[in-house]
Amino acid sequence: MKRSFLTNLLYSILALAGIAITGFIAYVIASFTGGMLFYAPLMLVIASGLALFAVITIFGLFSRRLRRIILAAFAGICVLAAAGHEIREAYVNSLAEVREPEVDLHQYAPFEVNTKAAVLDHKASYQLTEQMPRLDGATALYPLYSAFAQAVYPQDTYNSSIELTGNDLVLCTSTSEAYKRLIAGNADIIFAAAPSLAQTKQAKLAGRELKLTPIGREAFVFFVNKRNPVNSLTTEQIKDIYSGTLTNWKQVGGKKASIRAFQREENSGSQSMLERIMGDRQLMNPPKDNVADVMSGIISLTASYRNYNNALGFSFLFYASQMNASDEIKLLEIDNVPPSKESIRSGEYPLTTEFYAVTAGSTNPNIEPFLDWILSAEGQELVEKTGYTPVK
Repeated sequence: MKRSFLTNLLYSILALAGIAITGFIAYVIASFTGGMLFYAPLMLVIASGLALFAVITIFGLFSRRLRRIILAAFAGICVLAAAGHEIREAYVNSLAEVREPEVDLHQYAPFEVNTKAAVLDHKASYQLTEQMPRLDGATALYPLYSAFAQAVYPQDTYNSSIELTGNDLVLCTSTSEAYKRLIAGNADIIFAAAPSLAQTKQAKLAGRELKLTPIGREAFVFFVNKRNPVNSLTTEQIKDIYSGTLTNWKQVGGKKASIRAFQREENSGSQSMLERIMGDRQLMNPPKDNVADVMSGIISLTASYRNYNNALGFSFLFYASQMNASDEIKLLEIDNVPPSKESIRSGEYPLTTEFYAVTAGSTNPNIEPFLDWILSAEGQELVEKTGYTPVK
């Protein structure tokens, strides 16, 4: 019995609703299982195709044989697309990576045999024998404050990890953890970049006032895979990239490829610096796998052979060029000025920043004399010898 047009229309609406709901559920599942970039759109294509096929079938358009051919062809295309995606993923995952291990901080530990920590050519004029301030800080600054400790602390074993030595006098827990320890009263001085807004708020909530003493200058640098033809970006282009409005290397003189702009975890020193550079510009939310959890991670990911020729990363000059140098990355000029000690000293490099000895009201009587010594000629000599630019 032939159905009326209204009946066919009702059946079509019901079929479309069922397929739409199924497609939406499949889209959500794909989104939460890591298949967002490929399988979620594929599910929408399949749902749309089935919806169209349902309407064609209900209204009896085309012959039954032709409808079967259309359905088989559509299914075949979807299967081939999924198979092609999986083959490509397997190929990418099989490629070799350039992975730089996290820096072995033990090689910079004070008083260790063959330590890389800088030394004065004479005994420091300031010496501590008791009530030594508990030090902590950023990974990139550990070689510097290790040199400070080596110059003025009594000779002993001061490893960067408390688990290895049992003492907490010269630790390196990273910027975010160091700020937490300082605010909690578990460290007397930390050496780091300026705090993030969140860290400043945490200090106020804890009734602590962060005091920042500038002790040196450093360049905040951006880098790309060495195969990337781009050699320079402007400060405005950096803001455009990290706000999500500039998305392709071709827009800045490179090859046609999307820009994979890596970021660091929240409250890390380099991420806080990026946020300050952005100013009032909204920092885009990066894909989860575009966030590196350690500073060396952002370097190795940008240097990686695993299809990351389109990557953009950032760090501080000393860390990227000395502590964790990689032949697979290229430091970019910013506003046509290369990052160097000379351009930092002259102020010509636009992303020059100070780093600090940060205190939060500790009652240790040796803190201020120690900070005074760091700003003296001897302390600033160690800043220079370590690889940073003195403030005096």
